[in-house]
This record gives sequence, structure tokens and C-alpha cells, in this order.
Amino acid sequence: MKAKYIITVIFIFSAMITGTTIVHAENPPPGTREEVLNYSSGGVACTGFVAYDGKKPGKRAVIVVIPEWWGLNDYTRMRARKLAELGYLAVVLDMFGGGKNASVPAEAQQLTAPFYKDPLQGRSVYDAALKEIKKLPLADTGNIAAIGYCFGGFIALNIAKSGADLKGVVSFHGGLGGTPADRERLNARILVCNGASDQFISQEEISDFKHQMDSIGADYTFKSYAGATHSFTNPDATNLGRKFNLPIEYSATADKDSWNDMTVFFKQIFK
Repeated sequence: MKAKYIITVIFIFSAMITGTTIVHAENPPPGTREEVLNYSSGGVACTGFVAYDGKKPGKRAVIVVIPEWWGLNDYTRMRARKLAELGYLAVVLDMFGGGKNASVPAEAQQLTAPFYKDPLQGRSVYDAALKEIKKLPLADTGNIAAIGYCFGGFIALNIAKSGADLKGVVSFHGGLGGTPADRERLNARILVCNGASDQFISQEEISDFKHQMDSIGADYTFKSYAGATHSFTNPDATNLGRKFNLPIEYSATADKDSWNDMTVFFKQIFK
């Protein structure tokens, strides 16, 4: 999400210990195991969140989750748990380092501004985390994808355009600009899940993105969900939109449809 667009969530940080189960106020689904992933990016210690189905045997495809501009919070942990239920090894990135999160828009703007100025900075964080992800015993290192929400969707797309080691990426209501597409670098398949009524993503931005993708023969799908606004996947969006007088609203239908589109996409790329 661009820094000028304000979406607030309540963040509760729980203490984490490497390799041990993490206890949160909201209990994870039965069988879900939760751990941390420690890595360092740019000399800053980062603490990611890992979720997987402990009852499932063997290795499993990895889904890297890139959070909204608020950082790794309960919302992104929830998404990781849902991915674990689908049988994936889900890893939420700590984009800012030190478990740092934003509680007010000014903090979020400060944290994300460097990434918007230089979208490839997100690639550095991803690569640092990937080195440790590949060491996880349950990781199928030949099958890795990434998803992102708002700011995270912008980062996921730019990581893919930079040629990162990925089978595919999914952007949920994320920005479409940043690094220009290059046929020599973009190898991942792309799914964009966009709200048809998203006032923060202009038709010009959509047209430019599609033109870039088409010009290099990229394998991408662009989905628009009728009536869906920005942040349509976040259950808190409606209340937050009212609180801050912003055109954002949760859409249960678009949330469900986009999640289903994502699951189909993963089945296709992980054949």
C-alpha cells in the first residue's frame, strides 16, 4: 500500500523462541505448528513467522507471505495458518527487521518509504530470508511462491520482476508499479487480484502493468473483483475505512473468490 493510504490494524506481538511452538491469543487450527525464522538483511536481525501442518508427512511447497505496511501482525499470521491448512509451509517475512511494526500511519510511511523509493530493496530481504528457508527440513526448495497484501503485493510483484527464485507470485490489492518488467529476468507466473472499485489503483496503472506484461510475453493473470475496493481481503477494512474516512471495505465475496483463485493458481504452478 502506498504510504498516503491509511489503513490501521491492531497489532499484538507475542514473544517468539526459535524452533518452539508460539502461543497466541487466537489458537491455531489443530495440528498447526508455529516457529520463527531468524535471518539478517542489511545487517539487521529479522524474525519471520513459520506455520505448517505438523501432521502432514514429508516436504511441502513454500509460500512466502509479505505483509501490509504495518508489518508482521496477527492478520498475516492468520493468512499463514490458512496456508498451512492447505498443506503448505508458510513463511511470513519481517520486512523491517527487529520484529518492528507500525502502530500509526506515520510509522508505516517511514518504514515503507525506502521500499517504494527502491523496490529492489524488497528483493534483498527476500533473498536473505530464502537462504534460511531453504535450510528448513520440510521445505520443498524446488517449489516456492510468494503472496503479498497491499504494500506486500507491490513488493511481491517487484521481487518477481527482478528475477527472484520463485515459481509464482500472487498480489492482493497491491500496487502495480516499480521495477519495469524484463523478459530476461521475469520467470515466475503472476496472479494479480485487484478490486474493480479500488480507487487507489488507477486504470492508467493497470493499463501500464498489462502493457508491460504483454510486451515481454509474461505468464500472468489479472483478476478484477466486482464491487471490491482496496484492502478487500482484510476483515477490519470496513471499520477502518469509516474511522479514517477512506474508500476501503472488506468484501467477503471477493476475499473468498481471490483466495480460491490463489489455490487454483498454486495447483497449476506446483504440478
